[in-house]
Amino acid sequence: MDLRFLRGDPQAPKGHAIFFAHSSEDERRIFYTYCVVPPLPLSLARYLPSILAAHLPMDEPNVQVMPIPPMLEELEGGKGLDYLQVLARYRDDDLCELGAIHPRDEAAKMQLAAQACQEYGQLYLNYSTSFEQVASRPSAQDELPALDDLDPEELLFQTMTDRQRLAELGKLVGVARYALEGHDSHLLQETQQKMQRIARFLPEKYKGNALITAACDAGKHSARIAELYLERAYKLLDEEYADIPRIEQAIRELQQSA
Repeated sequence: MDLRFLRGDPQAPKGHAIFFAHSSEDERRIFYTYCVVPPLPLSLARYLPSILAAHLPMDEPNVQVMPIPPMLEELEGGKGLDYLQVLARYRDDDLCELGAIHPRDEAAKMQLAAQACQEYGQLYLNYSTSFEQVASRPSAQDELPALDDLDPEELLFQTMTDRQRLAELGKLVGVARYALEGHDSHLLQETQQKMQRIARFLPEKYKGNALITAACDAGKHSARIAELYLERAYKLLDEEYADIPRIEQAIRELQQSA
């Protein structure tokens, strides 16, 4: 079978993907499973009933892949493909289409999940050879800076949780707006640099750079846009994905009216 990547790169799979198939009777009905490639070899066969273990692609120890659940399940609650696309985007999963499946063919649901995982696992194995090349390089431990050269503030940002980093960015947004209102270019530049240092330790999904750009911009809607980016980041952190489209729409409208 051929996996169709709606999100992600088959040449560089992430190792975790949402699989889905349409019902052959009603395209609006979606069946899904989640595929995981463990980062290290893992044997599950001895923990599973034989009826399930027989369908898991565990013949090749270097390509161990798990469908969770082990068969395609129907997406309930009136949710459709749009929901899976949003979910994959904010979780940073690959999203792969498997084609169509008969809604009452239980064996086919299990077989399709296993086959898809096997193919995804092979793609990941091909990609993982690049990991081995990096791991085989000489250690760069000798290039680590001396303790005297370490920046205490940098170390603090590294040890913070994402929530603490966002809270710190929120405080600095206020400082940046104060500097703009007082035409204090030195304070603004200093604040912007500190925000950028914090944002380096945040995943890209929080859009830290966009938040900083808005916070340090003198435009009439910039302060509100910065607030919305910060709100969006907290919603992501708390996995309140349903609120994200509304916030992004508000940001677009303000940017267009600027």
